[in-house]
Amino acid sequence: DHHVNYGSGSGLQNRVAFVQNDPGQHDASIRLADLQVSDTGTYQCRVKKNTVAVHEVIVTKPAPPQCWIEGELIWGSSIVLRCFSR
Repeated sequence: DHHVNYGSGSGLQNRVAFVQNDPGQHDASIRLADLQVSDTGTYQCRVKKNTVAVHEVIVTKPAPPQCWIEGELIWGSSIVLRCFSR
């Protein structure tokens, strides 16, 4: 139906959009921008053409990050702080 149903009080109105401008052109993918811990939950994509196709995705909180330093801690030198989370 060319629209996104945000649910009640979800705070997603300014962060969810179709990837393609016209989802009727065979791609009804959506993008959730600025992902937050409060976005944890189940999201459903329902496409109606001749039949109805439904796909659900569960968004979970990330694991605590693992961080490390690359480079020597010498005054005036540069270092890189790397972090990774599954």
